[in-house]
Amino acid sequence: MPKPQPKYRDIADELRAQIESGELSPGEKLPHTEELVARFGASKQTVRTAVDVLAQEGLVIARRRLGTVVRDRRTVRIPLNRYRRSAESNGQLGPFESACKAQGLKGVMKTVSVDEVHAPDVAVLLGLAEEDALICRRREAHIENQVVQFQDAWYPLDVARAAGLDQPGKVVGGIYGALAAAGLAAVEADERVAARMPTKEEGAQLGTGLALPVLTIERISRDASGRPLELLRVVAAGDRMELLYEALPLPQGSAA
Repeated sequence: MPKPQPKYRDIADELRAQIESGELSPGEKLPHTEELVARFGASKQTVRTAVDVLAQEGLVIARRRLGTVVRDRRTVRIPLNRYRRSAESNGQLGPFESACKAQGLKGVMKTVSVDEVHAPDVAVLLGLAEEDALICRRREAHIENQVVQFQDAWYPLDVARAAGLDQPGKVVGGIYGALAAAGLAAVEADERVAARMPTKEEGAQLGTGLALPVLTIERISRDASGRPLELLRVVAAGDRMELLYEALPLPQGSAA
């Protein structure tokens, strides 16, 4: 006869079923601990362990002043043409924001910090000497007040100053618009996408827990002469992002 599973597993299973069925909807608070204790005839610690299981699965997330709520897991598609869409918004929306708007989602990119830094490994990737100073812009992408991406972007000091990227706050017209206005238009980019498991801090901030992978994106943008202008690194909740590459040209007459 199989051994009964722990009580906290039974509680987690029932709450998970309510979430998956929509009975508990995104943004809705879980019942209070005391209510779950009475409902399941379990101790507070058993209930907390059950809720922690759901948090580690990316199903619920602790929200300041709100308690534990069902996590919004709607996926935003980020198309390859996101920069063109951003330009079509006359600089009012960044690439992430324009992609969200096209899908009826409220996406906002928030600037966290703008600092002059020394990062030898990044400087080399930008074609500079290890000791050269850089401007680093740190940002967070939010959908409906939930963090779904972290972004760190580095720029050569002269590029950042020319385009006004060394100033705090949001760049009106977008980063690429500011570069183009300074005569430093980015015309090509290399982009590398991978996946890995999150760190404990990333899992807590993105709401993925430790069971769901994150996507990592590294992009180097260059001007017409091939000079690197920006190195961007993104860490995104893997279940909230879908990168879309459409209508890619294929070599004619190539083997299948």
